[in-house]
Amino acid sequence: MERLLVKENPLLLPLNKEKTVYDGFITVQERDFRVRILLPPDHQIKLAKLHCCWQLKQLLRGYGHILKQRLHHSADLVGFVLEMKTVLEVALKSKPEYRSIPPPKYYSQLITEMEHLGWDKLVFIDTEFRTLSLKAEDSTGRQHVVTVKLKPKHPTEAPECSADLPVPMAITWTSKSTLNHIHTQFLLLLESLADFWKVLDEIDEKTWVLEPEKPSRADTMRRIAIGNNVSIKVEVDSRHPKMLPECCLLGADHVVTPLRNKLNANMHLWNPDCSVLQNLRDVLEIEFPSPATHEKSSFSTECGICYSYRLNSDIPDQVCNDSRCGQPFHQACLYEWLRGLPSTRQSFNIVFGECPYCSKPITVKMSTKP
Repeated sequence: MERLLVKENPLLLPLNKEKTVYDGFITVQERDFRVRILLPPDHQIKLAKLHCCWQLKQLLRGYGHILKQRLHHSADLVGFVLEMKTVLEVALKSKPEYRSIPPPKYYSQLITEMEHLGWDKLVFIDTEFRTLSLKAEDSTGRQHVVTVKLKPKHPTEAPECSADLPVPMAITWTSKSTLNHIHTQFLLLLESLADFWKVLDEIDEKTWVLEPEKPSRADTMRRIAIGNNVSIKVEVDSRHPKMLPECCLLGADHVVTPLRNKLNANMHLWNPDCSVLQNLRDVLEIEFPSPATHEKSSFSTECGICYSYRLNSDIPDQVCNDSRCGQPFHQACLYEWLRGLPSTRQSFNIVFGECPYCSKPITVKMSTKP
C-alpha cells in the first residue's frame, strides 16, 4: 500500500514511524495542493481527519458531503487519496479560474522574458504573476505604462494588452513572441501618437481647459474657455492631429453666433503646418485666456440652481441667452427645475420654460443621465 501511495503521490509522505500522519502535496491537473492526513492508531480510514490549505478548502466548498461519502467507502489510504483527487478533478472542471492555473514552465518562461526585457521596466506584477505593468518612455520624455494580462498557455496564447491611449492597442503575436515584443510595439505606437499629444499638451499648457478636469493620454476632447460662460469643445483626431478638429461652441447665442460665423467663414484658412491652437486663434480671430493672463476662477461660474461648479463630472453648460442675464446652469439641474414648473412644455426631447433668474425663455435637452 505504502509503495503504491508514494508512486501515485510522491509529494505526500509519512511523518512518523507509525505512519498515522501524512503531510505534503497531492497533484491534480498540474497543480499542487497542500494536505495533512491524520489516521487513528488502528489506521481506520473512516476515522481519518483531513487538513488542507485554504485554496483547497475554497475549491472543495460544496463538495464536503461527497468527500465524506468517499471517505467512508474507501478501503485504505491509497483509495481515499484517489477518491479525493477524483473529487478535485470534478471541482476544477466546474471552476474555470482554477482550471486555467499555469504550469511551472509558465513561471520560468516569464522570468526569462523579464530578464531579457530588463527588470527596470517592470512597474507592477500581481501575486498570481498573471498581470504585469511595464513602463516605457517616448522620444519626448513622456512616461507611459502598458498593462499585460498573460494567458495560462503563454506564450502560445496571445496576451491582452491595454494602455492609456486614444486608439486600441493591437499587437502582433506569435508563439515565439515575448514581453520584449510587446514593449517594442508599444514604443512604436507611442511614437505614432507623438504629434497628437504635442497638440493637446500645448492646449493644456497655454489655455484654460474646463473639461476634462484631469485629462488622460486617452482623451481626445478638450473644452477650452474663451470667456465667461463661453467655451469651445474640440475633438482632435489622433491619427490626423493637425487637421481641423470637430468644434462645438458653447454659450449664450448672442456670444456664440458671431464666433460660429467666423469659424465657418475662415475655415479655409486652416494651415496644417501651424499648431492647432494657433489655427483656432486665427480662424476665430480671438486670443484664448491663458494661465499666464487669467485666473481659472474667472471661468468657473457656479450653477444658478445648485450653486456648485462641478456636479459629479459635469460643469454648467446651459446658459440663459438673454445678454443681461447669461446665468449658467448644469443641464441636469435646469431640466429638473423646468420639469417642476406648470408653465413648462416639451417637444420631443427639448424642454421649453423660463429662466429661473430673469424669466426669459430658455430651453434644455432632456437629461439622458440617471
